[in-house]
Amino acid sequence: MKMASPKGMFGSLDGSPDMAFPEDNINGELNPGATSNFPVDPVSSHIHTSKKLKEQVEAEDRRKREMEKKKKWKDNDDCHKKLKSTVLISGVVVAVVGALCALTKKLRERPSGS
Repeated sequence: MKMASPKGMFGSLDGSPDMAFPEDNINGELNPGATSNFPVDPVSSHIHTSKKLKEQVEAEDRRKREMEKKKKWKDNDDCHKKLKSTVLISGVVVAVVGALCALTKKLRERPSGS
């Protein structure tokens, strides 16, 4: 292990380096928006892609379940409508029959001579 000396770690005090740093892209560092060539990590890319596919499949399944649920409610709603109309029609029929019975009873009670 090399220890730091008064000369400095990477060169002497007069500026002559004994190790050179690699050159860097100063334009890319100062303008990060201009840099469009980024390295892609294949593992992260694969994880992201598989996650997106899984989310799409889950969304499709959720949509199918909602459609089936709506269809069941629609079928139940049709049953409710049929039951409601049957009860109303039955009520009307009972009311008409009751009115006819009352009318018939009144006509029978009426004295026939008057």
